[in-house]
Amino acid sequence: MSFSATILTLYPEMFPGPLGISLAGDALSRGVWSLEARNIRDHGLGRHRTVDDTPAGGGPGMVLRCDVLGAAIDAAAPTDDPRPKLLMSPRGRPLTQSYARELAAGPGVIIVCGRFEGVDERVIEARGLTEVSIGDYVLSGGEMAAMIVLDACVRLLPGVMGKEASGTEESFETSRLEYPHYTRPREWEGRTIPDVLLNGNHAHIERWRREESERITRERRPDLLER
Repeated sequence: MSFSATILTLYPEMFPGPLGISLAGDALSRGVWSLEARNIRDHGLGRHRTVDDTPAGGGPGMVLRCDVLGAAIDAAAPTDDPRPKLLMSPRGRPLTQSYARELAAGPGVIIVCGRFEGVDERVIEARGLTEVSIGDYVLSGGEMAAMIVLDACVRLLPGVMGKEASGTEESFETSRLEYPHYTRPREWEGRTIPDVLLNGNHAHIERWRREESERITRERRPDLLER
């Protein structure tokens, strides 16, 4: 069964966007995964298809209504749908490589893209939404974040990347940042490829890569080593 993604958004025209090109786009055209973008406003109220209202207790901005979003989720995912339901949110569970791999191993995802000030808390609780964050910053909406989640997952699906090792030797796969890469020409602007990579001794190359990975991690992300 292919990996199936359903996006709930006020701007379905944003999809597939970058997901329609390169590795993800090729896999999409080959049926390795599928993508459906559904408009939350289809379930809006009244003649103007209203989807939001003022926040209870006062304050700036608007909030996505629970009845509208609940109806949109129910239409996209019947009760027996096994896919996890995610809500892109800066207060959510951090997206990590291990979490992306966990999602990629499943049947797919349903992703809710918030807008305005946020989403009525009751629909998060009632529909069992898992809040997911791509970083400690705030975007205008969840669409770009949803694309990042999907790209991280799709590239891990069988048959998407050329070599399985391409996915297992990358940054964050082993709580380490990736070692440096080099290719031709051998010398460029006075800078040369490290000799160890050219001597054909695979044991030495593996040790050098491991040491460089640990050095870069220690310098740039020591928090990963603490894990």
